[in-house]
Amino acid sequence: MSINVIYKTSATATGGRDGSAKSDDGTVDVKLVVPKEMGGPGGDGANPEKLFACGYSACFLGAMKAVSGKAGVSVPADATVTAHIGFGPREAGGYGITADLEISLPGVDQADGEKLVHAAHEVCPYSNATRGNVDVGLTVV
Repeated sequence: MSINVIYKTSATATGGRDGSAKSDDGTVDVKLVVPKEMGGPGGDGANPEKLFACGYSACFLGAMKAVSGKAGVSVPADATVTAHIGFGPREAGGYGITADLEISLPGVDQADGEKLVHAAHEVCPYSNATRGNVDVGLTVV
């Protein structure tokens, strides 16, 4: 697959899931904590799944805005995308993630909302990265 890269960034993690991560420009600087459900201490801090949820939800909302003109459906200013990300062992071995996106489009009828969401799912970089690897649920609420 060929991609014409127009933006690049980087981040460095230390200590794995129980350490820290920081973007190259310092605008993102997070403490990482293993959740109790995964055998860690829990408490204040982020984890890769939280960071993925933040990124996917923001990116998907941006994708909806990008395709709204072509889809003929305006994205309301108070639209939201909530990404529910799960983590657990896979039957085939190793670990995997689940992703369910909950999209709120106040004032947009259900059919138009679903049309917009499906168009966004085709262009969103996170959706394209997960396609074929993670079943992504899409729910317009």
